[in-house]
Amino acid sequence: MPAIDLARLKKQTTQLADLFDQPSVFLREHREILDFYVNRSLRSQGVAPSSVLPTYRTPTVVLRQIETELGPVAEKQPIQALELADALWDEGWLETRLLAAFLLGRIPPQEERLLARLTAWTQAVRDPSVRAALLTTSLTRLRNETPDLFLILVKEWLHPARQRMWSNGVQALVPLISSPDFDNLPPIFEIVEPIIRAAPATLQFDLQELIIMLYQASPDETTYFIQQILKSTKSPLLAVALRRMSPEFPAELQVSLREMLYRKR
Repeated sequence: MPAIDLARLKKQTTQLADLFDQPSVFLREHREILDFYVNRSLRSQGVAPSSVLPTYRTPTVVLRQIETELGPVAEKQPIQALELADALWDEGWLETRLLAAFLLGRIPPQEERLLARLTAWTQAVRDPSVRAALLTTSLTRLRNETPDLFLILVKEWLHPARQRMWSNGVQALVPLISSPDFDNLPPIFEIVEPIIRAAPATLQFDLQELIIMLYQASPDETTYFIQQILKSTKSPLLAVALRRMSPEFPAELQVSLREMLYRKR
């Protein structure tokens, strides 16, 4: 891999942005850039660690420069951004799918096809880094600009009939809850209550992170929320799940939870 000349990289990515509305030509030029900066000794190993996708093992600085050039273009040309994102996704490489996820996050929430893409891709994704990008970066504008629409989408993912989507729905909520500008927890409690009641073992780590983030956002509301669920839930599975998760909870929540569980005996 050649040393990265930032001036040359800037020129390459600027030329790439000029092809934004020509997906087939864009993909060809994009491949050339990725191939130019590939570390062949690493690429010969096939896939990235923990990835199920083939990868160029492109240096982060190159990927970020491509995003920097394309971000403003995507915001001005949302229809073309969606078409380009589709083409990048179909390429099937780690780098192209991460870029596709990035472009979704720059498309205005009002684009009617955006929610369909998010649902379809999050259902199909297997690579952990691409999944994380879809649940954070791709939802950026939807989460920040139209939180009500964002919650409608997450509620659909958390529907009782869509258990395969529950993990995605829970993980998508974490950035919203952790945002310092967000303070409307009651809708969150309403959406996640059925999932916490069910407390499937496969979601233990997702629910653990969710409860911790809720508690950090509002200790009193979260403690009361858990208390009410425990009082009204007859199944012992919830208590078992909470005991299993509790060692990772904040100390104050652990104390409160022990008291709740003791009273429920």
